[in-house]
Amino acid sequence: MDARTAAKSPPPTWAVALAFAIIYVVWGTTYMAIKLGVRNEQLPPLLFGGARFLCGGVLVLGYQWLRGASQRLSLRDALLLVSTGLLLFAAGNGFITYAQKTVESSVAAVLIATTPLWIGLWATLWPHGERLTPRGWLGLFVGLGGVALLLAPMIDLESTIDYGGFLLVLGSAASWALASVILRHVHVAAPHLTAAGYQMLLGGASMLILGALGGEAGRLPDRVTAGAVLVFLYLLVFASLCGFIAFNWLLGHVSAAKVSTYAYVNPLVAVLIGWTIGGEELTWGLWAGMGTILFSVFLVRGAGVRSQKSEGRSQK
Repeated sequence: MDARTAAKSPPPTWAVALAFAIIYVVWGTTYMAIKLGVRNEQLPPLLFGGARFLCGGVLVLGYQWLRGASQRLSLRDALLLVSTGLLLFAAGNGFITYAQKTVESSVAAVLIATTPLWIGLWATLWPHGERLTPRGWLGLFVGLGGVALLLAPMIDLESTIDYGGFLLVLGSAASWALASVILRHVHVAAPHLTAAGYQMLLGGASMLILGALGGEAGRLPDRVTAGAVLVFLYLLVFASLCGFIAFNWLLGHVSAAKVSTYAYVNPLVAVLIGWTIGGEELTWGLWAGMGTILFSVFLVRGAGVRSQKSEGRSQK
């Protein structure tokens, strides 16, 4: 724990436990909620995700305005937030939302657990960035093996499985990781919540535009069901807003290493939720792949790549 955190009065135990419960459980259920939205309720993926983040951005910026925080952005900050907002939301969330039309929630969650591996790779490629040790490179290769184990039971040359969905999930993890590395190396002068609000707003707006250009408006359901409304509100209120607040509050009160444990817990929660609620199959490849990928994350996290606040998927 850093000196700034240590200097603060320790928060109540119940508050820390509640915040961890939110990022552990709520973020772990995000994948099932997205699946219910795009598969069960047939909501257009980009319009569904874009509306959620646009609303989230408006609410965060409105909160900042009410508390008198600055809303101004320099041209440099605006360009940075546009680019990272596109990577985090249009690509990061858009890819996984679209992919879950065919990819099970448990599989998506385990593939997303490769995000720290992508962060390690992008950080190594960044000019003058952190360099992975041999242990870190081993972790990357172990992670690739974990992805192979995860997908092995699904590989059937005669099947019609859309393997593009799996690539979209990995692309989501890679996009989120690239934005994380950019934000680590390029400082944003705007207040943290203001910057996050603009990222959500810009990312959500871009998803809506892409969805409209892609003809998703013509694929809206004839009527909005109660289930669709509940899924949308759950993702907006709990996954985006409550999860975001809990994540950032924890970073100010406990060590980043403890906060980062959500990367190990979320896949397990998602697998159990997918099995109990979604009726998803628990294959040997799922368990073997999850265990191998999480072990590879452990190797990379302790292999010379600094932990940072922007590493986590704090805008689920």
